[in-house]
Amino acid sequence: MGLMGQSALPDSDSNSPQPTQNALGQTIGFPLPGWTPPPFPVREPLLGRYCRLEPLDPDRHAETLYAANSLDTTQGMWTYLAYGPFDSLAQYREWMQSVCKSSDPLFFAVIDSKTNQPVGVTSYLRIEPLVGNIEVGHLAFSPLLQRTAAATESMFLMMRRAFELGYRRYEWKCDALNAPSRCAAERLGFRFEGIFRQATIYKQRNRDTAWYSIIDSEWPRLEAAFTDWLNPANFDANGQQLTRLCCRHFGS
Repeated sequence: MGLMGQSALPDSDSNSPQPTQNALGQTIGFPLPGWTPPPFPVREPLLGRYCRLEPLDPDRHAETLYAANSLDTTQGMWTYLAYGPFDSLAQYREWMQSVCKSSDPLFFAVIDSKTNQPVGVTSYLRIEPLVGNIEVGHLAFSPLLQRTAAATESMFLMMRRAFELGYRRYEWKCDALNAPSRCAAERLGFRFEGIFRQATIYKQRNRDTAWYSIIDSEWPRLEAAFTDWLNPANFDANGQQLTRLCCRHFGS
């Protein structure tokens, strides 16, 4: 995915609501008076400084994205995805046409603000408004997006929209053997929750799935951290960060 960093998560336990007891003296979860399910995310752009996210559209995005993805000559960006690599533009366009109208997963193209060209794909998925859960996934970041401010900002924009809508829990799941993805989750502030063994099968092989999450009580601190890190003053003339997101804000 190209989003790598050190593990450094904020400790939110002391700030989270605590379990309570019912009339029987049993410990139960903290109450949610007036809880209202959030709306389903809509198919509209998310605007940032270094990138914007547009609803995925084969006519607008397939050709340029296919060329950007082809810069990964090893095709390693597809190893841990359930689909790809694609042998031709026609094959990639066919895949994109099969998913672009879906509401879950809800796919976006990541558009680089400097070039105004698509450089990656991301999505919301497993969207559960009734319980306030939403996941980010299907990350296919071309070499033009990997290790850039736009890559981090794209994830920030997705998080911010989810929590602004009122979701309580924002999830990241990946193959437990996908070290870059796990590093990315930790750098972005997700908390590791465990590994589900033999959770699924893809590309005719086993997958143990690593689970990560951010919850709503953690979001204000994380939002401030991302906002500071994404400030143009944090980057030199070559676009290199001056301070690292995890070290600066989470004390790693």
